[in-house]
Amino acid sequence: MESISYRTQSANKATVERGWVVVDADSQILGRLASQVARIIRGKHKASYTPHVDCGDRVIVINADKVRLTGRKWDDKQYVRHTGHPGGQRITTLKQLKAKSASLIIENAVRGMLPKNRLGRKLFKNLYVYNGGEHPHEAQNPKELKF
Repeated sequence: MESISYRTQSANKATVERGWVVVDADSQILGRLASQVARIIRGKHKASYTPHVDCGDRVIVINADKVRLTGRKWDDKQYVRHTGHPGGQRITTLKQLKAKSASLIIENAVRGMLPKNRLGRKLFKNLYVYNGGEHPHEAQNPKELKF
């Protein structure tokens, strides 16, 4: 009887196959959308997922201005940051952030679901968020993804 050797394949920069995906955020709930997008960016949907390698796809999110939230989050949710100076705490509400740019809402949600290290910063560059229904990445032939 022959012995069969099974070897775990570990992906690396040379062997990773990456694609482009378009996600429509129209009437999607923010947290559920962000967790799925983070999963795709990270590459967890692939059999060749390797935790320390950027093996995910690039994600284009369109209609970011039409994302939904449940409850009273438009009024109650706050983003807190600090300038680093004494008394430098700054608070921004979700409504204020949407008035500035609706794409920042999705970017913040996805960034919070990625690793907090240099790999996470690299992975975040694979996210492209647009407020309208158009995007300039048609040449990459992205495939449409429904949630």
